[in-house]
Parts: sequence; structure tokens; C-alpha cells
Amino acid sequence: MPRTHSLERTRNIGIMAHIDAGKTTTTERILYYTGKKHRIGEVDEGTTEMDWMEQEKERGITITSAATTCLWRDHVINIIDTPGHVDFTIEVERSLRVLDGAVAIFCGVGGVEPQSETVWHQADRYKIPRIAFVNKMDRVAADMFRAIDMMKDRLKANAFPIQLPIGREEDFKGVIDLITMKALIWHEDDFGATYDILDIPNDMIDEANHHRTELLEIIANEDDQLMEKYLEGEEITVDELKSAIRRATLKGTLFPVLCGASVKNKGVQPLLDAIVDYLPSPVDIPPTEGFIPGTDEKDYRQPIDDSAFSALAFKVAVDPDVGKIVFLRIYSGTLTTGSYVYNASKKVKERISRILQMHANKRKQIREAYSGDIVAVIGLKETYTGDTLCDESKPIVFEPIHFPEPVISVAIEPKTEEERDKLTDALRRLAEEDPTVRVTSNNETGQRILSGMGELHLEILIDRMVREFGVKANIGTPQVAYKETITSTNRGRGKYIRQSGGKGQYGDVLLKLEPLPRGSGFQFVNEAPAEQVPANFAPAIERGAKGASENGPLAGYPVTDIKVTLIGGSFHEVDSSDMAFEIAGSMAFSEAIRKCNPILLEPIMKAQIIVPLDYLGKVLGDLNTRRAQIHNIESRVNGEAINMEVPLAEMFKYATQIRSLTQGRGFFTMEFSRYDNVPDDVTEKIVSIRKMYGLVRM
Repeated sequence: MPRTHSLERTRNIGIMAHIDAGKTTTTERILYYTGKKHRIGEVDEGTTEMDWMEQEKERGITITSAATTCLWRDHVINIIDTPGHVDFTIEVERSLRVLDGAVAIFCGVGGVEPQSETVWHQADRYKIPRIAFVNKMDRVAADMFRAIDMMKDRLKANAFPIQLPIGREEDFKGVIDLITMKALIWHEDDFGATYDILDIPNDMIDEANHHRTELLEIIANEDDQLMEKYLEGEEITVDELKSAIRRATLKGTLFPVLCGASVKNKGVQPLLDAIVDYLPSPVDIPPTEGFIPGTDEKDYRQPIDDSAFSALAFKVAVDPDVGKIVFLRIYSGTLTTGSYVYNASKKVKERISRILQMHANKRKQIREAYSGDIVAVIGLKETYTGDTLCDESKPIVFEPIHFPEPVISVAIEPKTEEERDKLTDALRRLAEEDPTVRVTSNNETGQRILSGMGELHLEILIDRMVREFGVKANIGTPQVAYKETITSTNRGRGKYIRQSGGKGQYGDVLLKLEPLPRGSGFQFVNEAPAEQVPANFAPAIERGAKGASENGPLAGYPVTDIKVTLIGGSFHEVDSSDMAFEIAGSMAFSEAIRKCNPILLEPIMKAQIIVPLDYLGKVLGDLNTRRAQIHNIESRVNGEAINMEVPLAEMFKYATQIRSLTQGRGFFTMEFSRYDNVPDDVTEKIVSIRKMYGLVRM
């Protein structure tokens, strides 16, 4: 069955922004105006289509990225609405990994806010073409040009307006289109479904002409085709200008900016037009790069339906009715229900039972999917986020998705022995869905440790565990995910020799440990002469060292930013085995690390607090007790913005504290920045508490 839409008329886009900038509200209007739904959902009422989880409705935030498909001007638009809260940044990361373009939404009052910067730089990393939409133009103090200036200053983005707002704040009623030089005025009586196209108001003609000239100059500087006509004073047609803007947007050198007020149903249709006019189709992006499995040789896939199949699994969801659902971005070839695919990441064959087109948590079964499509499939047992699926006769492995390390943990134990299996199953399924979730066991206490990206992240996970899986468990208080590292180089030897008649065990390992820069993780290198330690034992030694690194000598936390080099040892022709060398590797690591001056590391958060001026002194005084480093304080329309870095350990339950200090008028955002040294006095307290509870191996 042939595809029903051409690739050139397909758009795979994401909606991204800071929390509460209006992503979901804008998406709801898009679904209404494209005929996808017949009633506009409202975030405040918990009636949105895309925020379908109970936790999303209750909190009025997006937690999980939701996918949908709609039609506009004979184009198929696949949309992923992503969360704005930093605790769920992985949802943005994995969505951007598979999208071709994005709409960045900015608040007309707040402009570029902290999470706006984070998601923008995530998109930079994937070289994703973007258009910007300055929302909430109906709010007091909304200013489109201030938002554009902030984009230029903070994001280093070459942003330029292709619209001007008509009216300010409560009187905002439409926009001037600088491409067509017409005014668009929305009707109030039909939820903004229709609007009038009029001449530009007389009092705005000079302003519109000024910005139109600026627009032509900006585009001409980026486009040789347009520059020639512009310099010769020839008239530039609407189609020529749109084509030039499209070329610059696809190159990533320019970012067109539109404006509107989604909650008042103004400005969304021109945004849809801009998605079609300026964002890429799958054929506009470069061929997708990957590697031939087991080699460093690069290979590429182009969006051609009759070529070899390839796709990336970018999300896993567990549905109570159908089980595991895997979301795929198809890069080449065609996928058919009932067919077999090869998981090149896991080296296994999988069968596609069903293919689904998703609309938030609703789904429509389809027979085939094609290159450029974003679909969900049922039937994959071994496939998880980041895996590559392909044709077994022409295998390829795409660059996997990189996930940040969790920074906060909580201990969980079942209330009764009967709950243990339910708890295990719930934690396994939550970890399958969310790669930033870590589930480990504390051997000393027997508790399960659930780790995530922040307090809200853990709160949502525990809430889901109780509601969706019916688990009854005792939950500990959140704990910081500290790490350990070393500050000097040293060696250690481990000998494991056992003889009990018959075949014995023999492993002898000499390791050198040295510190690495922050963020390097764990590295293992084999430099041992083969006559001392045969190379086939190196993987076992690495396993032993890595296993020992999970429990540091200082406070029992994982060791990171360390290079482990196998430099020597000895073996026995008969008695040496992988097990013996794994144990010897663990012993050598444990001996060496105690001599390397270990220190404790803690997660440092980048934070912004916005408070009314009257409360600034009180808040700063409180921050001084929290080891905060204040970088600067900016005056904003909505208050004073304190930009700082602060240890995560000092910010537990801060949401309650900031409300108390400011009579409910202050708020803050926070995201992970880096790991850094814990001061000596704080280290002593942490170590003594860990020893008291028997969590340190003496």
C-alpha cells in the first residue's frame, strides 16, 4: 500500500520551552484549528488532550512527551509536545534526537527563562532548525522585542521578527505579517478559528515599513539570490522572500520570530503556516549518520521508502492493556505489520506485531509506516530507548541517546513480603520507560534505591508506582546522589589464589589509578605485557575494578572521573580463570584507591530565583546559609532575578521555603550543572553519618 502523503509535505517537529510558557496550550489550539479535536482543552481545567496523565492534569504541567499527527495545508505535521520542567529534560532530549525541526515558545513577559536556554542549547547540539513564537502577548508588560533581544544576548541566536503585534497587553488583537504586509485581526466569537486580513492600520505603517526594510536586509545578507535583487532595487515577491527565509532557517543561520496569545486564540494559524513554510521535511535534512556494527566505519541512511529499513527507538511506554509500546523514528525503508526487524544494538531479531499512529494516549492501528514517519509499535521484547532497528542484510547502528546521571535518590521497601514482587515489577517498568531512572539495591540494608533527576521527578515516580501499579511501600526521605573521586595517582596489587585439591584459582593483578577531569566517568586501559596477563583476562579485570568502584572507600558512594590502567600481574597456565582475575581486579582497585586521597563530590545546581524587590534581602540572607554562589541579580518586569549556583543538598524542600519567605510571591527553577568537591567540614558530617548506619566498608 503506497504512502498517502509525500515526504516533502511531512513535518516532524517538537514544541519546546520553559515551564508555563504555553507549550501545551499552543498545541491544543493547533489540534483545534487543524480539525484534530472539536473542543479546545485548557491546562488550568485539566482538559488538555496532550497532558493526559492524572499527574499532569493535577499539577498543570507536562511530564511525558506526547506525540500526535495533524494536517495543515495538505501537509502532515507530526508534533511532539515536550515538558518544560527540568526534572523531565530527558523527554526533551530524546524527542529532539529524532525531530527535524522545532518551535521554541517564549513568554512575552519572561522572555528567555532558564529552561528556555537549556532546551535551546539541546537543539543546538542536534543542529535542529527552529522558529520562535513569543506567546502571552496579552499579558501586562509583554514585549516581543525585549524577548528577541534576550534571544540574541543569551542564546546567541540570530533572531528576527516576521510579525509585529497589533495592540498591547489587554488590547492585543492581531499581528502585522511583514512578509505580505497585511494585518491579521482575530474574531473573538469563534475561539479564534477565523480572522480578517486587512490593510495595515495607519498608525503602524511607518513602524511596519521600518521592520520590513530591516527584514529584507537581514535576509539579503544571508541569501545571494535575494541580495542581487535587493541591491538593484527590484521588487521581491512574497514567494521569493519566503523561499529565502526557508533556506536561512534550514541552514540554522536565522531564526524567524512570530507572536501571539494562544490562550486568547490569537496567532496560532500563522504559526502553523510558518511550520509548513520554514521548517524542514525529512528530505531537507542531511542523511542520517551511523556506523556499521562492530566497526568505526560510517554509514548513512536517506529517507527513501524502497531502501533498506532503519529506525531509532526513542521512547518506551508501558500500557496496562497492550504492554510495552516502543516509539520509532523511521529514517529509511518501510515497516510492515508482522515483519521482522534486526536490533543492531542488541544483536537480536524482533517481530513487529502492530504499528500504531499515536495521538497522546489514543492510538490508531495502521498497516505500514514509511521513511520519515514517527510511529509506535507493539511486539518488541528486547528493544529499549536508544536502540537501532534495521534490515539484517544491511545493518547500521545510529548514535545512541545520551542520558544524564540521576542526582537524587530515595530508599523504598515493600510494606509486606507479598508486595515485594509488585514493587520489583513496578520499578522495572518505570526504569524501562525512563532511562534517567536508576534502580539499585543497598546490600547492607536490603532496601531498593530509586534515583532520579529531582524531587518532582521522584515524587511523580512514586505517585505512579502507587496509582498505576498498586504498590504499598515505605518511602524514605530523598538523599543526594554523592560520588567519590581521587586526587592523586597510586598503585594497588590484588592476588586471588585458592588451592583445594584439583583445579585451583589464580589471578594476580597490578593496577594504576589516576584522576581524570570532571565528567570523564570510569576509564579502563590495558597496558600489561601479554606474558604477564594475557589480553583475554582484561575484560574480567575491568569488571572487577568497575564493580569495586561502585562502593567508594570514603563514604560508600560510586567512584567516578578515574582512569584504571592494568600495568602487570601474573597468571597460571592451568588455574587462572575469568573469575579469579575479576576478584583480583576488585582487590587491586580497593587497595589502590585508599592510597589515592579520595574526596567526596556533590551535584551543583544552576538556579534562578525570582522575587519581588521587597523580599530580596530576606531571600539573599537565607541563600547565604545554603552555600549558594550568587552570580548576578537582574531586574525583571516580574521581580528581581537571582542567578546562582548552589549544592543540591541545600535545596531540599526549597519550594516551601521560598513561598514562606515571600508570602507566596517568589518562585525558582533549578537544573543540574556539574559535580564539584564537597567542603571538608561537610564531608566529615556525611562520612560520620554513613559510618553510623553501617553504609561504609571499613
